[in-house]
Amino acid sequence: MKIGIPKALMYYFYYPFWKTLFESLGFEVVTSDDTSKSILDIGVKEAVAEICVPMKVYTGHVLNLLDKSVDYIYIPRFVSLRKGIFMCPKFMGLPDMIKGLFDGIENKILTHNIVSKSTDISEFHNYTVFIDKLGVSRKDLKNALKKARDKWLEFRTLNRQGYDINELLTSDEPKKYDGDITIGLIGYVYNVYDRFVNMDLLNVFRKLNIKVVTFDMMEEKIIQRQLKKFKKNMFWEFSNMLLGTAYEFMERDDIDGIIHITAFGCGPDSILEPFLTIDSEKYKKPFMTLRIDEQTGESHVITRVEAFTDLIRIKKYKAEKSVEGVI
Repeated sequence: MKIGIPKALMYYFYYPFWKTLFESLGFEVVTSDDTSKSILDIGVKEAVAEICVPMKVYTGHVLNLLDKSVDYIYIPRFVSLRKGIFMCPKFMGLPDMIKGLFDGIENKILTHNIVSKSTDISEFHNYTVFIDKLGVSRKDLKNALKKARDKWLEFRTLNRQGYDINELLTSDEPKKYDGDITIGLIGYVYNVYDRFVNMDLLNVFRKLNIKVVTFDMMEEKIIQRQLKKFKKNMFWEFSNMLLGTAYEFMERDDIDGIIHITAFGCGPDSILEPFLTIDSEKYKKPFMTLRIDEQTGESHVITRVEAFTDLIRIKKYKAEKSVEGVI
């Protein structure tokens, strides 16, 4: 049996878990192709016009998997990863949205609810639907979940050590990248790591000799410590992670500037962005928003990043020379 996994949305955070889980249960895992113009175009054409770009991209990946003759396309319903805090409504409604877009696809979708106390989604109760749906035993499912959890924790450990997710997912010998300045990159994993959608932003940074730190590289206890400073958290879990990470970046001397990469039409980010814009001035931390959509061009991204980082370099150079007594 072939289980298809779209290379979009939470693929960039949970693929090692999902791959190990299904393979441990004896199934073949098939991923969609890397995001491309054709995948984006078909997603834009078939998806609901009002939804954000990442959801349109996801739709294109689902169609790509249908062409690969998979038995099931795995589309979990992410509900909550922390008590009282929920995922974006589009994540909660994702399986229903896909079912509503295409006739006859309902029997192809493998879905279940994920309700967890943390980003570790390995709790057995979330997967009991697999017992009947996939014909696996409780014992085999528990063993597979343990293996998947161990693999995912290994992946997250390396990620928090500074290896970016694309390096970990695509290379047997992942590399770390340094630079003469450090940018804190705020953005959901699917905006940060989908090379086509963001015009290969991380590679742009590397060519400019810039080190990048992302929210997924942060220890969760650090993020939660920052969030405790707020009287009330946001409603959406990954938006909270970005919020906590952003304030950690604002306070850290080794972070020279912050870039927020967001997709046009993202509701949670429209609430997050004013916090970052206003308070980055208070912390005197250079801040810029990069907004991407299906029509964003590479030159737009490169030009803005070059201008922003050039100004940071000038500021940093002047500060260093001032300390040395040169200026």
